[in-house]
Amino acid sequence: MRNGLMALWILMCSVTSSVAQVSVGIGIGLPGVSIGINLPAYPELVPVPGYPVYYAPRANSNYFFYDGMYWVYLQDNWYASSWYNGPWGLVAPEVVPVFVLRVPVRYYRQPPVYFRGWRSDAPPHWGEHWGHDWNQRRRGWDHWDRRAVPAPAPLPAYQRQYSGNRYPHVEQQQVLHNQQYRYQPRDAVVQQHYQAQRAQGAPPTAPATRGQTPQRGRVDVQRPAAAPVPPRQEGSVGQHQEPRPQQGADRREQRAAGSQGKGSALEPKPGKEKGHDKGEQREGEQRDR
Repeated sequence: MRNGLMALWILMCSVTSSVAQVSVGIGIGLPGVSIGINLPAYPELVPVPGYPVYYAPRANSNYFFYDGMYWVYLQDNWYASSWYNGPWGLVAPEVVPVFVLRVPVRYYRQPPVYFRGWRSDAPPHWGEHWGHDWNQRRRGWDHWDRRAVPAPAPLPAYQRQYSGNRYPHVEQQQVLHNQQYRYQPRDAVVQQHYQAQRAQGAPPTAPATRGQTPQRGRVDVQRPAAAPVPPRQEGSVGQHQEPRPQQGADRREQRAAGSQGKGSALEPKPGKEKGHDKGEQREGEQRDR
């Protein structure tokens, strides 16, 4: 019975551990996920000589800053964040920036056990640790021109004023970061992580705002079609202009009729004259009789 309970307990622990690992790896910067790092204040960051990377000498973790983002190596996993105390997102070994991988062993404040025996002034043996497939994908990661090393990115020093209870939530982090840190990553791999975190940290009202914008555009576009002023003016003018030729024709017909009426009124005059002559003839005949 005891052995059965122990087996069940071990199984439950393993399931819980696997769920925790999956929750960390679902996306970048999941709120409420802790990876065991809780910095009470902004850490001291010192440049690694000859590298565009900073490290935290007083932090109790393998903590770095490179190209605008923080990088942590903990329990055989890499994590990244745009804020010094997270939330952190899991980064696959295949997409860790090469300059982060190249940091010498001596700058890892909590080196794992398998670092022992490796040279302190050389990078960890990642190909040996992650295997042949990783080494084939990241071939050449440990070879670079040391004379062409890019300059380190500026530190987001504005984050010093946000600690303890003042540490912002994910939505506030994105707003503050956009307002106070103008640096844009130069490393193509970091750009992808950076954009992914910005998308994850966007406020929930942003999609509604974007959805409303096209509606405003459609209203603006449809207004002229719904109330076309020029067609109305043309139609109104046409309605007034069409009767005009008719009125003119009527007037001409009235004038012609008037002239004909006048002609017919004058025509009886000869009749009257003829009648007058006939009357004179009758009077003459009576006289002759």
